[in-house]
Amino acid sequence: MTLRTQSLLVRDDRTRRRNAAERRFRTYGRCAVGIVALALTVLLVTVVTNGASAFRQTFITLDIPLPEAKLDKTGTRNPAVMAKVTTLGYAPVLRDALVQQLADLGIKTALSDKETGKMISKEAVATVRDQVLANPDLVGTILTIDLLVEGRIDGYFKGRVTMESAALDGNTSPDALQIAQSLADLGVIKTRFNWRFLTAPDASDQRPEAAGLGVAILGSLYMMTVVLVLALPIGVAASIYLEEFTPKNRLSDLIEVNISNLAAVPSIVFGILGLAIFINFAGFKQSSPLVGGLVLTLMTLPTIIISTRAALKAVPMSIRDAALGVGASKMQSVFHHVLPLAAPGILTGTIIGLAQALGETAPLLLIGMVAFVREYPAVYNDTAGLFGEAATALPVQVFNWTQRADPGFAERASGAIITLLVFLAIMNIAAVLLRRRFERRW
Repeated sequence: MTLRTQSLLVRDDRTRRRNAAERRFRTYGRCAVGIVALALTVLLVTVVTNGASAFRQTFITLDIPLPEAKLDKTGTRNPAVMAKVTTLGYAPVLRDALVQQLADLGIKTALSDKETGKMISKEAVATVRDQVLANPDLVGTILTIDLLVEGRIDGYFKGRVTMESAALDGNTSPDALQIAQSLADLGVIKTRFNWRFLTAPDASDQRPEAAGLGVAILGSLYMMTVVLVLALPIGVAASIYLEEFTPKNRLSDLIEVNISNLAAVPSIVFGILGLAIFINFAGFKQSSPLVGGLVLTLMTLPTIIISTRAALKAVPMSIRDAALGVGASKMQSVFHHVLPLAAPGILTGTIIGLAQALGETAPLLLIGMVAFVREYPAVYNDTAGLFGEAATALPVQVFNWTQRADPGFAERASGAIITLLVFLAIMNIAAVLLRRRFERRW
């Protein structure tokens, strides 16, 4: 019998088919990566294009005479007495100041005084009133201040509103836009970066130009604090016990399966659980940061437990054996040797769990964190102010703004998404850096 031999340097049909299959697989992989990159690019470009303008705002520099006859009839300069003059009393003052400023600049207008006054944001009236009450000596002088313009005029300078759309809009008119353009040409109206978008609270439906993320960012910070304080020690303690001390039997297997199942449970289920336990049974205040943090803690615990157990498993068994061999107890070997080596993985899992919790909306909606919160919570006196007052969060604020009719809130929603993505990116980058900084390869 003659054996057929072939040189290894000559490709046969089988080798060619195998190489072709590998090339196809690489092509499929490149296509998959390209599709993901394209989808991510489209998402980011869309969000940034729609939301970047939320970080810029249009202001008008106005010289406002503050007549004593209207703002402080008693002449006492007592803030308690002056507070009786509401924003309705200040509105004519701002309107007259704008009309007079247009006349001084030689800008002719076909608008009535009332229509001219509407070019200024309703938030501007409250801004001037607050400044006067904070410094009563301003009464009788001329206050030069930068104030928000009305939302449609702001949209005009951002390209969202045109002369054609203004002609069909009952909230503005082409004449108002032309006056605004004339003021912009003279440098009276300017569009600049708006820090108030990150620090101001939410605003009513008639004031989209004044809406900000300050209260939402603070509420998210409170909830993340609750999650970190509760989820990290509980999750790490449970992981150490399950991985290092629990005997392997049916009960431990059942616990592991249920933890894995909890990690896959839809987040809205945790919202239902939080509503039933923390609000209906425990009686905690609805939409408080404490309840939100407790719900997100329940949702984050499985993620932290799974990642912590994986980090503990990654520590070689020889570390444990060496510690036990020199006389250390089981607890000493875990806490003095295994846990420090697993800390990078534990921190990474914790940060990823917090990032996941930061972006959750559904459980927070179920516990009522959709309230319109106009003022910052009173956190300076007691813990009741910190965890007892109604609050909101970044993802809930995005949901809230998308439900409002004014186009200015759609811009705000995209800007809030950008802010949320920045926070998530920072947290994930921190996780990667911590892992690379402290990771040990075996």
